Amino acid sequence: MPQSSSTKKQEPDQPEDNVPASKSQRNKMVKSSDDGDKKNLAKKLKELEISVPIVYGNVAFWLGKKASEYQSHKWTVYVRGATNEDLGAVVKRAIFQLHSSFNNPTRVVDSPPFELSECGWGEFEIVITLQFHNDVCEKPLHLYHHLKLYPEEESGGSLSTKKPVVAESYDEVVFAEPSEAFFARVQNHPAVIVPRLPAALNAPPPVEDSDKRRRGDTKDHPLAQWFTNFSEADELLKLAAARQQVSVIALKSYTHLLVNLISYDLFIFFHLND
Repeated sequence: MPQSSSTKKQEPDQPEDNVPASKSQRNKMVKSSDDGDKKNLAKKLKELEISVPIVYGNVAFWLGKKASEYQSHKWTVYVRGATNEDLGAVVKRAIFQLHSSFNNPTRVVDSPPFELSECGWGEFEIVITLQFHNDVCEKPLHLYHHLKLYPEEESGGSLSTKKPVVAESYDEVVFAEPSEAFFARVQNHPAVIVPRLPAALNAPPPVEDSDKRRRGDTKDHPLAQWFTNFSEADELLKLAAARQQVSVIALKSYTHLLVNLISYDLFIFFHLND
């Protein structure tokens, strides 16, 4: 049976809880166009960027009474749209590189939703490789996620089979100078952010997806209730709150410094006139 690595936490009596999510830097992808037989696909829209917000991470459930020494948790690792939209229009396949102790540690998922589920007892780093469609980008994107099974030590309570540990990261994949074919396919896709086009840009007309039956969104996913809500508004509010906190700290420091300077001046004044 598959086992994960020997990095298992030594304090199993901790509660399961959400792990704080982190927003990483934007990954900027540039499509190469060296092949002469791909001239049509390689026609680029200059000075244009398309971004695709994604979330990658895992949800892990403790098995409770069903847990064994090497099978204490059931977990699912995934890459999803930030608003649970289908990523299949951009991502062709996802490759999950598990710990070498698993049978067939290299898992390939060729269609959305891009996820896999396993059982194990230890935490380790999973390398997630995203491969894109031919008209998107030839270069793959590598993501690194630390599989989280156990909550942080500062969390109180006890393990629960109903409330999982959730560890997610938000990222934005940016495609600079996208091909006309790619732009035509995704300009109306809900998972893709397309900026306002310059008036001088002659954009190609949208192309409808020929296979509307294929749906890879995670809006009705059984784990959706545990997914973190990464909205732009939330990010802006957090940034504003952080800036406000910094301003308050700076104001307090300035006031404290001013009081000290006044006290020092008064001391010197009275000392000289004593």
